[in-house]
Amino acid sequence: MSLIFNKKFKLESSDNFDEYCKALGVISVMRSMAKVMSPVVELTKKQDGKYVLTCNTMIRNTLIEFNLGEEFDEETLDAHKVRSIITQEGNKLVHIQKRCGDRKETTIIREFEPDQMKMTLTADQVTCTRIFKPVK
Repeated sequence: MSLIFNKKFKLESSDNFDEYCKALGVISVMRSMAKVMSPVVELTKKQDGKYVLTCNTMIRNTLIEFNLGEEFDEETLDAHKVRSIITQEGNKLVHIQKRCGDRKETTIIREFEPDQMKMTLTADQVTCTRIFKPVK
């Protein structure tokens, strides 16, 4: 199976997200807001070969453009500056983020399937699983 492009996925369920955010040092107010958001994620590929990953929420939208295996600068939804690299393993995108200030590291695995996108996030040995379903 390969990656799925041009399909929007909306968050349906989330397990251990608050603990994951705590491990990253996200403040309480931001964690409370994050709990009520239902992000919509879409992966596209430009003609020049660059990947584009968008995440839209009611509070903030993000867009990252990247080439597989090349480091890039990114700003997270909670406004941290990170250095990232994304690689592909079959139908998975493996995204490693290293925060610029305290060097905290998180791994985000996005597994694309026709009926869902499973996102597994890990930081400081705390893992969160989020399931996204296709937007109809």
